[in-house]
Amino acid sequence: MILIPPFLAEILPGILRVSAIVTVIALVFLFLCPNLIVSEIMYIMHLKRTKKEKWARECSCDDPTHVRMYNEGKEWISQFADKKVDVHIVNEGLNLYGEFYDLGATKTAILVSGRTEALEYSYYFSRPYILAGCNVLFIDQRAHGLSDGEYNTIGFEEHKDLIAWIEYLQKNHHTEAVYLHGCCIGASCCLFALTAQNKPDCVRGFVAEGMYPNFYESFKNHMIELKKPVFPGMAMINMMMVLHTGHSMKNGPIEVIDELTTPILMLHGTADLYSLPEKAECLYDKCGSENKNIIWFENGEHSLLRPLDSEKYDSAIITFIQEVEERERISA
Repeated sequence: MILIPPFLAEILPGILRVSAIVTVIALVFLFLCPNLIVSEIMYIMHLKRTKKEKWARECSCDDPTHVRMYNEGKEWISQFADKKVDVHIVNEGLNLYGEFYDLGATKTAILVSGRTEALEYSYYFSRPYILAGCNVLFIDQRAHGLSDGEYNTIGFEEHKDLIAWIEYLQKNHHTEAVYLHGCCIGASCCLFALTAQNKPDCVRGFVAEGMYPNFYESFKNHMIELKKPVFPGMAMINMMMVLHTGHSMKNGPIEVIDELTTPILMLHGTADLYSLPEKAECLYDKCGSENKNIIWFENGEHSLLRPLDSEKYDSAIITFIQEVEERERISA
């Protein structure tokens, strides 16, 4: 039998409680510290520009399909080289750059790329708009291409730049009507612009490819596909984004699409692993626009619909623009 001095017996429970608390804190720290480091690394890899060469104008990956899209786009746009005007604006202290192809029209399509891609990648998607009689503006979003910026804020800040570009077109390039085309994060950017308090009235139509309900959902699916742990990684990566930008991945298009009044054409693939088809259906059902349509591409993967069936893709956009203009003609 061990005899414990009376004074020690009195303070021992307190010592044990403090010891237990310290042990718990130490265990939590040992668990969280590596995860915080990994989460910060993941965040920087995917949503922070660490050098000018990152997310430059060149094709961002060596995937054969992406390379083909990039090369075909450059070949297509080269025939309009004499129509190109290098353009520049400043918004929120950032120098933003683009290319305007002036084909003499009073309507302009603005192509907004997804994450990691700058304006040259958007060349590939311009064909239907040029065939529909539009000028085209290609933009380097902030933190991409030649533009300034450090963070990709998945549309929350970029949409302000898009509104600034639209105002620039109206003032400087005889633009009366605008069509927006966004892929993935680009679609989110366009939607935020069209539901903002200072939304531009000149936007006649919006084409959204692979739009997600929120980036948290999309990125989580990406992590699952890569066989990386979702818990606690996703929550921590989102925490890093909030700390760096003030925005949460859990907010997104699903929360504002009911405020959309602009005609919208949604293009979506049945094999999209990042923005699941059932989530696209939810977006479509909640969309507030009276003029909305969704076109499905069988076996279409995320951001890879046009290579699957370029004729169907281009025809859908051209028809959409014609229908918008016909409704305007009738109501005039």
